[in-house]
Amino acid sequence: MQNPQTTSVRDGTDDTVIEVRDVSVSFDMDRGRSRVLDEMSVDIRRGEILGVVGESGSGKSMFASALLDAVVNPGTVTGEITYYPEPDRPVDLLNLSDAELRRTRWEDISMVFQGAMSSWNPTLTVGNHFKETLDVHDADLEEGMDRARELLSSLYLEPDRVLNSYPHELSGGMKQRALIALALVLEPNVLVMDEPTAALDLLMQRSIIALLDNLKHQYDLTMVFITHDLELVANFADRLAVLYAFQVAEIGPSRDIVLNSRHPYTRALINSTPNLDTPVELMRPIEGDSPDPVNIPEGCSYTSRCPLAEGPCSNIDPDLYEVSETHSTACHHWEQVDDEIPLSLEEVQYYE
Repeated sequence: MQNPQTTSVRDGTDDTVIEVRDVSVSFDMDRGRSRVLDEMSVDIRRGEILGVVGESGSGKSMFASALLDAVVNPGTVTGEITYYPEPDRPVDLLNLSDAELRRTRWEDISMVFQGAMSSWNPTLTVGNHFKETLDVHDADLEEGMDRARELLSSLYLEPDRVLNSYPHELSGGMKQRALIALALVLEPNVLVMDEPTAALDLLMQRSIIALLDNLKHQYDLTMVFITHDLELVANFADRLAVLYAFQVAEIGPSRDIVLNSRHPYTRALINSTPNLDTPVELMRPIEGDSPDPVNIPEGCSYTSRCPLAEGPCSNIDPDLYEVSETHSTACHHWEQVDDEIPLSLEEVQYYE
């Protein structure tokens, strides 16, 4: 049974905190219009951790920017993004005034951008960054700084030392954790993180993942965690959305996506993921290239790289097929993947 993308992720309950419908992001270029997000539809559920995974250039960062209506000029965003601070109070994020949008960012939906180094003003102490953020949003300074200290402590940092330091006086891991605290100081409902651990070593990555998991439960947060590293997020996220060529290729509970993926790209991504426990002979690179955003193919975007491509793949772009009530995949031949693309999971311990 084939279902449109818009029916595969919303179950009619009050669980949705952000509803994304047919959202595209495009840029006009000399050689044509570049579409870097292509009619993407997904729901983000209240209180969940949604992992968004894909290769570089798959549209992950554009999805993050679109959620906050923060796509830079001359990019344009079309479609609908609705935020539900309460189940019966929808907010149209793409039609807010500048003042409303500034208030919504940080206070309702906050973001940790990729690269902590570039997110700090080197002329200000970390404490002054917190004070400026509180001041711009007319928040109580004393209460806000008390919360900043609480957050920094929750992230295993010494509050007074960090607040009195300039960014260059902190290590990369400390700056990243302080940035997470800054993103949470106004008590947002949703925290969006774009490759927040990309520049950190493996030990620090794992440490920050563990800290984020604690914060999620401690502060009742909804999180969107964007990464190219499937293994990093597999045990952390409640659900995974796998992006390919600016669209959702597969979405479902993390365990289902890793152990029972139905899309050839998801399987190729899992089989190519570096893992210290995986023998080199079992790892398989993904052959070929992602599509050009100016010339997205008419049918399935994965056709040129897919061993299952035949029949409708070349001229019919698949909607999401329902694998189960919670798991959907955009592949015409999803029922054949076990035979044609076996998973190399015998030595990969995603789940303990």
